[in-house]
Amino acid sequence: MRDRTDSRTPERVDLLGVGLGPFNLGLAALTEPLAAPSTAFVEADADFRWHPGMLIEGSTIQLPFMADLVTLADPTSPYSFLAYLKACGRLYSFYIREDLNPLRAEYERYCRWVSDQLQTLHYGERVVAVERDAEGFVVTSERDGGAPVERLTRHLALGIGTEPSYPAAAAGITGTVVHSGHYLQRRDDLAELDHVTVVGSGQSAAEIYHDLLQRAEGTGRHVAWVTRSPRFFPMEYTKLTLEMTSPDYARYHRELPEPVRAGLARSQRHLYKGISSELVDAIYDTLYRIEVEQGGVATTLATSSELRGGRDEDGRTVLDLHHLEQDRGYTLTTDAVVLSTGYTPRVPAMLDPVLGHLRRDERGRLVTDAAFRVDLAEPDAPHGRVYMQNGDEHVHSLIAPDLGMGAWRNSVILADLLGEEIYPVERRIAFQDFGVPAGAGAPAPARPARHLEVTR
Repeated sequence: MRDRTDSRTPERVDLLGVGLGPFNLGLAALTEPLAAPSTAFVEADADFRWHPGMLIEGSTIQLPFMADLVTLADPTSPYSFLAYLKACGRLYSFYIREDLNPLRAEYERYCRWVSDQLQTLHYGERVVAVERDAEGFVVTSERDGGAPVERLTRHLALGIGTEPSYPAAAAGITGTVVHSGHYLQRRDDLAELDHVTVVGSGQSAAEIYHDLLQRAEGTGRHVAWVTRSPRFFPMEYTKLTLEMTSPDYARYHRELPEPVRAGLARSQRHLYKGISSELVDAIYDTLYRIEVEQGGVATTLATSSELRGGRDEDGRTVLDLHHLEQDRGYTLTTDAVVLSTGYTPRVPAMLDPVLGHLRRDERGRLVTDAAFRVDLAEPDAPHGRVYMQNGDEHVHSLIAPDLGMGAWRNSVILADLLGEEIYPVERRIAFQDFGVPAGAGAPAPARPARHLEVTR
């Protein structure tokens, strides 16, 4: 525990957010009009950035505009997406467009618009240490060329996010390997190569393949797409399936044994890591058009093919692939590989001094409870609470990265922190039962009315 003997008086707040993605930015927006808690949010980047490597022209987020930073917690908030559209004079244009899903670049600009209005955000500061003290935590950050900055806080909100996942099978490749998160920064270079291979099965893989396919049109350059999935899965978007992004399912999933949760994580990937059906159709239509207009398509689409390794030969990359259904190995020679292999939770070194205060599983992953706390403090402790945004897919399933559940999660966090529901917290919204129905075996009563309640 930190013993404070420094005579300087650092800033003191009730809640300090580390990292500023959409979830902590939403928390900042929801706390801005409140008298309490006092807050500060610290971010290493110089300004707000949201997947800048995937802001491909024309791409949309896979959720309606109501999945913004605040609306599902506070529909009257001045920081809603509709308020942004009104402020920039595009509300009627969005209405006439008749597409509920904002463009991805538009969503990022909306977040920047919110960020520019909040006074509690501190960009360009990289947190280097989080330590305990008698009243909570001491958070030390560094600015380029400046002296370290210390802040005292009773509680923390970790918006540290996830980091690009590189499969072990790609470790031997020393040629050009680009993670999808950095695609736009490398797009022009990739488009000049004779052969590029995209590895992955989700929306980002599909968007990158489609983008490269259109850029290669008429050039003779080859674009390959390799996935271990048995087909190019569209995202399941039926309404009863969408009920899995709900407080009901979060509670049900959290209470399952860990091995069961792990199995569900594998089987549910296509529910939220699939491809939009519109994009699947657009890819097919592009392939068909190129074939008609040019007499053929320079492409390879390989399903059920798992990346097992890779090596460099004569300046090119040879991928070792294995067809899972045929149980047969084969190779594919390419000039560059784009890995659309997702992201993984991380526990950054800055948390090392407080790891003993945090709940982790046998794999070292941070484990959240019903209030999204990872700390081991008593529930009613006056300080020492640590909340986590995202990074807990192994506990809360597909709601963890879901933008539409961010406002609800922040409502839960604030209710837990303040002991009252500033923003009403939905407890049950689904019509279906995810576990054994209450009163199973007896005549089914009418379903009770939905209600709001904070649960821990």
